[in-house]
Amino acid sequence: MIELEKKISNPDLWKDAGKAKKITRERKTLESVLILWDNLKNSVEDCHVLLELASEEDNEELEEELRTTTEKLEEKVNELEFKKMLSGANDINNAIVNINAGAGGTEAQDWANMLLRMYLRWAERRGFKTEIIDILAGDEAGIKSVMFTVDGDYAYGYLKAEVGIHRLVRISPFDAGARRHTSFASVFVYPDIEDDVEITIDEKDLRIDTYRASGAGGQHVNKTDSAVRITHLPTNIVVQCQNERSQHMNKAVAMKILKARLYEQEIKERGKELEKLHSSKKQIAWGNQIRSYILQPYRMIKDHRTGVEVGNVDAVLDGNIDKFIETYLMS
Repeated sequence: MIELEKKISNPDLWKDAGKAKKITRERKTLESVLILWDNLKNSVEDCHVLLELASEEDNEELEEELRTTTEKLEEKVNELEFKKMLSGANDINNAIVNINAGAGGTEAQDWANMLLRMYLRWAERRGFKTEIIDILAGDEAGIKSVMFTVDGDYAYGYLKAEVGIHRLVRISPFDAGARRHTSFASVFVYPDIEDDVEITIDEKDLRIDTYRASGAGGQHVNKTDSAVRITHLPTNIVVQCQNERSQHMNKAVAMKILKARLYEQEIKERGKELEKLHSSKKQIAWGNQIRSYILQPYRMIKDHRTGVEVGNVDAVLDGNIDKFIETYLMS
């Protein structure tokens, strides 16, 4: 912490905005852990004092206070343990989330849209900022695919727990016969790579296409070729953005996504952590799901990796997914 304070007090640091942002963010993260640790130490001391008093005299109020303090202490220990799980190289970073509807037409596209809402609500609950950077609407309802950013401390660390196939079972609102349907959608998450990570992109390796943005978005967006698609020729990675108001801004966002994709591929080739995440990209179909959302014939959501089951499906679909995330990361 002392070393960080020395760096922050150095006027030269602020000449490099990217580096300054990284160091101040590191200090903020370390401060939160130190505060948590100090609170934990104080709770332990309180428990010792209460235990001594309770053992000396038969006092139900003291015993109840000891139980309450012990429960709070356990919560703080669990929180510190959880922080330890978020110690990966990119866990503190912002996240780039990609949702794709599986086979099944309108049903799957509506399910992908439900997942989008779930994650946006989850991010809102945590005070994270989100921005949709590319979206492809469904033929009748829902979405075929969407890519959006989630900005906040440990956004990637949390959301990496959501990578995989998500399965929905319900009575279809699009079926006149009111039959039960099963739909699938995939979720993949990339870390938003900090600017100080060296990813070399040669302009000669890029094919940049512009096209007219689809859907609503104002007269300028709809009447000019402001959307940008970038193809990285050596790897055949394709990224695109149409959400921003200008071609220049769309290109900047698309380059940011390309950088994250290339970083992921580089780590994968080295056989490190992101290779495990990449290998979880499976066919969007039966048998590969990480979680099932059952709305019919009963109501329950089950994570197949941890066995966690939740009966309040409405709360989960409204963004209350922390129990699934925390249990998976702790396991």
